[in-house]
Amino acid sequence: MITLDRLVNVLGGYGVRLCNRPEARAAGLRSVAMPDAADRHIAADLFLAVGATSLAEAVRWAAAARATAVLVRPAKIGPDSETGSGADVERQAAALGDRHEVAVLLADDAVSWSQLAGVVYGLVLEGRETASGRGPTDLFALADSLADVIGGAVTIEDRHSRVLAYSRSQQAGDPARLETILARRVPDRLRELFQQQGVLARLAATDEPVFVPADPGHGLTGRMAVAVRAGRELLGSVWVTCERPPAGAHRRALADGARTVALHLLRSRASADLERQVESDLVIQLLEGGADAVTVISRLGLAPQPLRVVAVRAHTDGERHVALLLAFEQATTGFGWSRPGRSALLGETLYTVLPAEQADAARRWISALRAELPARVQVTAGIGAPAEIEELPAGRQEADECLALHESSPDSVPPAYDESWDDILLRRLRAAARAGRTPARGPVSTLMRHDSRHGTRFAATLRAWLETQGDLTVAAERLGVHPNTVRNRLRKMGELTSLDLDDARQRLAMIIMLAASEDEPRR
Repeated sequence: MITLDRLVNVLGGYGVRLCNRPEARAAGLRSVAMPDAADRHIAADLFLAVGATSLAEAVRWAAAARATAVLVRPAKIGPDSETGSGADVERQAAALGDRHEVAVLLADDAVSWSQLAGVVYGLVLEGRETASGRGPTDLFALADSLADVIGGAVTIEDRHSRVLAYSRSQQAGDPARLETILARRVPDRLRELFQQQGVLARLAATDEPVFVPADPGHGLTGRMAVAVRAGRELLGSVWVTCERPPAGAHRRALADGARTVALHLLRSRASADLERQVESDLVIQLLEGGADAVTVISRLGLAPQPLRVVAVRAHTDGERHVALLLAFEQATTGFGWSRPGRSALLGETLYTVLPAEQADAARRWISALRAELPARVQVTAGIGAPAEIEELPAGRQEADECLALHESSPDSVPPAYDESWDDILLRRLRAAARAGRTPARGPVSTLMRHDSRHGTRFAATLRAWLETQGDLTVAAERLGVHPNTVRNRLRKMGELTSLDLDDARQRLAMIIMLAASEDEPRR
């Protein structure tokens, strides 16, 4: 079941706005209805006011259907009640809705009823079906149908030039099309060519088909491309191989095909968006603990085995949130059963629960994610140690600490907790030291103050001696001095402070404090 809040958030991307009754956002939506002269007893949670001649009529219909909310396109209904500015229409819609206790959603007139219905039905009626995993659409069948009508090989792409579907027939294909299909995206050299020719800019600006002339040097025969759009938003494009621009029935078929593809993409996006929400909620339950972890893992389609938590942050120089959303979209792209992990967004971090016994498997996943993002996006990541299902909250903390470690040294490989626990411990100790939680008095503090005031190297000498377990020769080599120098420094240190090097507990405490006082980890 989807809530009105979720529907408003999704439809908001298409210019739909909620005018009144914000408290209704929590209401669940289980059914959708449209006006039907043959059915005098329509009842539904959401009413699509198709054919309404006024706002008042649309709201009355919804109230009669006992609907929680009504969706209206004010620019497409009569002038008897909608006069004045957009703000006036919203105020009138809010007043009518409050009077009849119906939430009123106003749609942008650039979005057609068929597109709105596609999204609404996809979200409300298909929610329970898509919660367990996204399935394939019939875009491939549509591509085959278009190819049969137009007589060319068809490719359907999203707005990032990734291949969504293609026709089976390769007779009218060319090397460039084959390369695009095999790579599942348009090669960079072809995108640069289309940009230079202004093809991509025209697709973004117009609904008219754009002809791309043949270019044998790029393995390209002629093409006709048309934008796939929902209202003003570009969703993707349809490409058909042809020697010359199609005309007549073929051109109309291409335009109709683009509109049909838009409906498919809207439905697919609605289903995908809902599944991302379901998946994200389940992953958050695992990471925060307190849920029936075994049941949650089963709902996510993961085997009950040790898992790693991967924490990722992505940003560009000027913007963090856009890059992070791109990373989340990429991490959750594809059918549930084909993706190794399950992901969620929490704050400014993308968390993925990943089956990976070896840390290198998690690093390969991170590398694959980075490769799918624009080159300008900077990615940092941390990897938790293998954890049983009930230990995933601890795995999240481990991943967070490894992420912080990677952010301090982004040119290194993403650290894994089971390989970098010592650096994590020292990082914690340094944080405690910076917070003033280390002793201000004592041997190490006294020696460090003396070094600061007099330029001596007593603290470094003590550390070298402790780390080499009292071997004067090795400690001297590490410091680049004679063993007698080390011996003399130890004697002078003993005169400055109480330095009991025979006490094992004091030696341990001194080495910990020296490590906590170090500025950077020694990798």
